Parts: sequence; structure tokens; C-alpha cells
Amino acid sequence: MRSKLFVPGVRPELFAKALASEADALSFDLEDSVPEDRKAQARANVVSFLATPAVRATAKTIVVRTNALATPHCIADIEALASAGVGLFNLPKVESRDEALAAVELLQRSEAQSGTAATTRLLLTIETPGGLRNAAGIAAAHPRVAGLQLGLGDLFEPFGIDRRDRANVHAVMHAVRMAAAEAGIFACDGAFGDLEDADGFVAEARMARRLGYAGKSCIHPRQLGLANQVFQPTDEEVATARRIVAAARTAAADGRGAFVVDGRMIDAPFLKRAEAIIAAAAR
Repeated sequence: MRSKLFVPGVRPELFAKALASEADALSFDLEDSVPEDRKAQARANVVSFLATPAVRATAKTIVVRTNALATPHCIADIEALASAGVGLFNLPKVESRDEALAAVELLQRSEAQSGTAATTRLLLTIETPGGLRNAAGIAAAHPRVAGLQLGLGDLFEPFGIDRRDRANVHAVMHAVRMAAAEAGIFACDGAFGDLEDADGFVAEARMARRLGYAGKSCIHPRQLGLANQVFQPTDEEVATARRIVAAARTAAADGRGAFVVDGRMIDAPFLKRAEAIIAAAAR
């Protein structure tokens, strides 16, 4: 999931265009981009579109960002969409393991009521100080938690934290990535709001990729190509990974757990990364 495009649920005229875009995933938004008095209409728009043959046939990951658990809308969001073939429910502002478990319980109850198979998983957004402090517990709360997403706008802006300071961004990215890594789930970078600053978007995306993030959220189609390029393994990376995998087979046949490729000592952790690069390139 190199790129995930947010699509406002209140803008159905954008849905087909988003589906035809180069995004790896579409995140239909029922939260921040939808005014309070249009929540029900946005939810109905998304339910209707996800039932179309075009969506059913797409290879894109379908994500729905619900409203937060603390709002009166979250239950209605998940109940309405539990049977819609959503790949991930993205819950905002999750602050504790208990909240993550409450989301799982809500999802399971909604699936049972609709007779839907339990295939949808959760992408939980870390965007509050409490969520950041509890990120490891949130990530490991339940097997239905598939990933953590970073939300720097809510995490930084209310507290006067400068997002242009790379040290600030790196510190939070690293903490969230380590929480996801401990739980064995993926981490997705958040959105970058300045549409005119392509260099800033790319710099932030590159930092996320160096930290092992799977991809980046996008708020406009013009950002999709940038995200896809940053998070796509390069030809050189893939070629090196293939040499490592080939050398590992030879070493295993010789009874060696460590070996040298291109002048570097390679053992199990490096092999695991090489295999992940090859898998990402194939996807």
C-alpha cells in the first residue's frame, strides 16, 4: 500500500475518479472532511458506491475512515459498512488498548448482525499524545489490528510543534514504527497538507520509507505518483535482494547461517528484509 488516497464521503462525484487513479488504496472519509450535518449522507454515499460492480472488481485496498469511537457516529459507520467488503476500517484518534478492543468488539458485533465473514481489519490512527504514549499496546491489542497510521496534523498543530523540524517528525515516526514492528503489523505514514510543496511531501515520504513504513496517505491525486515512486523498491534494491536470497540458498545447502554478499555480512535479519523487498516489488 504505497499510496492511500483520502476521498471525502460527502463528494460522490469524486468516487469514480479516485477508483480510476493510481492509488494503491482508497480511504473513503466519513470524519474530518464531512460536516456534522452531512455525516449520514456521506455514509450512505459510501455504502452505495462500495456496492457497485466496479468496486467489487477492483484490486485496490478499500479503506473507510470512520468517525472516532467517542463520537455518536462511529457505531452507525461500522454497522452500515460491516457487510460492504471494506478491507480496513481506519479509526481516528485511538488512545488506548481498551479503545482498540472496543473497536474490535464493535466490528465483530456488526459482522454477526449482518452475517458477514470476519475479513475486515483495523487501521488505527495515532494522532494524540495519549495515543502515542500507548502505541505499543494499541498495536498489539488484537489480531484484527492490521496497522498503525500516523496523524501529524492533530498530533502537532494544537501543541505548537513545528512539523518543518525534521527532528520532530522523525521522533514520532520512529516511535510509531517501533510500536507497529513489535506487534508485527504495518505502519502507514499520514497526510501532508501542503499541495504546493511537492519537495516537502517527498522528503517526509522518504523519511517514512527509511523507517520502514509501508506507504503514505495522500489528500490529492497529484501526490499519488510521488508516493508510489518513493515507496516502490528501486531496480538496484531488488537486484541486491535477489542476490541475497540466492546466496542464502547456497549458504543453507552448505550449512552456513551467515554469508557475504557484495562485501557485506548477511544473516537472518538481512535475509528477511531482502525477501520483503522482493515481495513489495512483485506487488
